[in-house]
Amino acid sequence: MAYDQKDIIIPAPLRQGDRIAVVSPAGPVEPYYVMDACKVLEAEGWKPEIGKHALGRWGNYAGTPDERYSDLRNAILDPDVKAVLCSRGGYGVVHIMERLAQLDLRNNPKWMIGFSDISAIHALMATHGIASIHASMAKHIAKGPEDPDNATLFSILRGKTEPVSFPSHILDRPGTAQGRLLGGNLAVLADLINTPFDIIRPDTVLFIEDVAEPIYKIERILYQMRIAGILPRLAGLIVGQFTEYKADNSYNSMERMISDMVQPYNFPVAFNVPVGHVEHNIPMLESARVTLKVTTTDSNHLIYWS
Repeated sequence: MAYDQKDIIIPAPLRQGDRIAVVSPAGPVEPYYVMDACKVLEAEGWKPEIGKHALGRWGNYAGTPDERYSDLRNAILDPDVKAVLCSRGGYGVVHIMERLAQLDLRNNPKWMIGFSDISAIHALMATHGIASIHASMAKHIAKGPEDPDNATLFSILRGKTEPVSFPSHILDRPGTAQGRLLGGNLAVLADLINTPFDIIRPDTVLFIEDVAEPIYKIERILYQMRIAGILPRLAGLIVGQFTEYKADNSYNSMERMISDMVQPYNFPVAFNVPVGHVEHNIPMLESARVTLKVTTTDSNHLIYWS
């Protein structure tokens, strides 16, 4: 079911003493990252609780599909849990998506936090009309509140959103767009096209990022989106960080290829935005109504509507 913007639920701001569940719905995590992140959350006045299987390992995953589903289900259905922090990405959320979709997510909405493979959970929340936070996870949160991205994340959790500014780029296409902010890892989003978790609708301000994908594979995804009629109906595009790839015989950069792919369209495009598998990973409030302003000056802006 697609929800109108007026029906989007913004989870309640966190208060002192609120519980935050820490789960691992995909790959395994180093326990000390979780322990250090929990110390930071406790110092912020919250009560982190580590899921039963969150520190486990089963092959390439943090647990069996049943174990990972159980941890996330328990967190979602517990009325005293106000936010859910995914410890890391990797791969594996798709194993439990269909069962998660059967839960009554809107009855007790809570913040979902994470990125990478957790983009699938953000898509799940978006299809249920609930805002969520695309942001760094345990390893980065362990850096503490002095880190600017952690400070932004904690501010959003407390109910405060501020305009986001980022440097302009030579490939930027100026313009102003208004729409619903959605996105995440491009390979994950592409795998959800034409499924119940396909989130890209007209009026979307889409942000994308990826890691260790060659240029031709990202180009193939964008062609899929073009042929499916997805690219032409975007309101705006935010190109985050594409890392751990090599130039090929056709393009010396991912950004140049993406610029060519969106050339036929008129929506504004911002390049080199610090979102993705990088140290500076700006938290993004998924499903929020935003205005994207791409200029020819020194900086671009993403403004959240109140």
